[in-house]
Amino acid sequence: MRVLFLPLLILTAGTGFAKPPNILIAISDDQSYPHAGAYGSKMVHTPNFDRIAREGVLFTNAYCSSPGCSPSRAAFLTGRYNWQIEEAGTHASGFNPRYETFPQRLADDGYHIGFVGKGWSPGKAIGWQHNPAGKQYGINPRDQDYRPHLDQYWQSRPEEAPFCLWFGSGDPHRPYAPGSGRQAGKKLTDADVPAFLPDCEEIRSDLLDYAFEIDRFDGNLGYILGLIEAAGELDNTIVIVTSDNGMPFPRAKANCYELGIHIPLAIRWPSGIPAPGRIVDDLVQHIDITAAIYELTPVEPPEAFPLSGRSILSLLRSSKSGVLEPDRVAFSGRERHSSVRYNSLGYPQRSIRLGNYLLIQNFTPERWPAGAPVKYGGNTKYPTPNDVKKGKLGDNHSAYHDIDGCPTLTYMVENHQDQKVGDLLQAAVAHRPKFELFDVSKDPSCLDNLAADSQFEPLRRDLAGQLHARLKADADPRVTGNGDIWETYPRYSKLRWFPKPQWARDNPEKVPEQPWLEKVRPGIRTTRVRSLQSFMP
Repeated sequence: MRVLFLPLLILTAGTGFAKPPNILIAISDDQSYPHAGAYGSKMVHTPNFDRIAREGVLFTNAYCSSPGCSPSRAAFLTGRYNWQIEEAGTHASGFNPRYETFPQRLADDGYHIGFVGKGWSPGKAIGWQHNPAGKQYGINPRDQDYRPHLDQYWQSRPEEAPFCLWFGSGDPHRPYAPGSGRQAGKKLTDADVPAFLPDCEEIRSDLLDYAFEIDRFDGNLGYILGLIEAAGELDNTIVIVTSDNGMPFPRAKANCYELGIHIPLAIRWPSGIPAPGRIVDDLVQHIDITAAIYELTPVEPPEAFPLSGRSILSLLRSSKSGVLEPDRVAFSGRERHSSVRYNSLGYPQRSIRLGNYLLIQNFTPERWPAGAPVKYGGNTKYPTPNDVKKGKLGDNHSAYHDIDGCPTLTYMVENHQDQKVGDLLQAAVAHRPKFELFDVSKDPSCLDNLAADSQFEPLRRDLAGQLHARLKADADPRVTGNGDIWETYPRYSKLRWFPKPQWARDNPEKVPEQPWLEKVRPGIRTTRVRSLQSFMP
């Protein structure tokens, strides 16, 4: 496993690299670009992220592979797109151990690995000795103070061993303590309100609560940096600070829109970055970081399932800022997120970001993108089988569970009769066309779909062709004729139940077979209900 060690020593001797680098990955849970001080955001206070950016490289166009935590983390760990790793590419399912992860391979080569907080999750890692991110230290991924767990990991480290620590904070994942941001001294006027949300006090306060938890993540990052620095190891540690996916608000997380997949990224490594303090605008992906980790350590990448990313090592070693390699492209995709539709079906999307444009393909536009508007069992979050058997439906707009429950969604539902608020709610939850195209330089909130504009038809066809070519080369089941396989992967979580939608009644052949679901179906009453479309204003 050490066959690359000597060549790496020779290759990087000019940068002072004399031993295998340590690796720290600090990954927040649900944080969008540009919510860090280094990007100019006023609602957050992130001195430690800003330090990493100042003493390393700040990336302005970093993308995750999927807008949901479980498939995003699986892609990062394996270095392969979520559509290349079977059930690990969807939410709360399995993770086949034949898809090796970089912590696993680093451990085999003598690295001290481990994770604190949230590793790969949620799902069942059947057949693994540890979580795919490594051995866990501490048990609570929502613990506000990770310092005891970080101390436990640090004290267990063999003195001479290089380390790879995955710190997966539970911040800023919901739920939030209401008013926590304002109680910490944040001002409503500082809230960054994206154009896809109403601008009002309730939502600004919700955004400040989100910002408060970003600050808390940054504080824990500072504690880790202090431990490493006190041990004299910081200059030979590759520090990677990022997020798994975008912010938990309507039309962000669980969507391939910009604020669902565009994430913060800063990397510090004095031994290998000759020109710190640079801002790089190239399109980069989590899986590109994975490729660089293999290049920078004495460990070979997997052969059976090769890496799909393009290493960012050349960007780190450059002395320039701006766009350095303009041919870089970012791809993302999603399948099932939460249990939010009839039979817990997913909402398959794939996207390509190239230059200033983002193209999204929705493979099943007949399905609800944020989940059905109502569910069986009334308005409870997770009804019991007995509640479901009664066939009682909740109120209109009481579901949409691909959007995390939050004051923002509540406000939008309660005020949807206001035309502006109602329009924004519809933008988050209503049916979408097969293709969506956005100029993110002018429309970062992705509200102006250019796909139907004849002026942009050549661009749409070109981007769709490049996206399809990528997916075909990767044997994505969505383009090879076996897309329903995604619906056969079991979901290991509580389930919700929904009326059969009109498209399924009219086209029963389009309803995928799901053996796993038949084992847990609670026996819903077959009473016909009017089309779910009638529940939408």
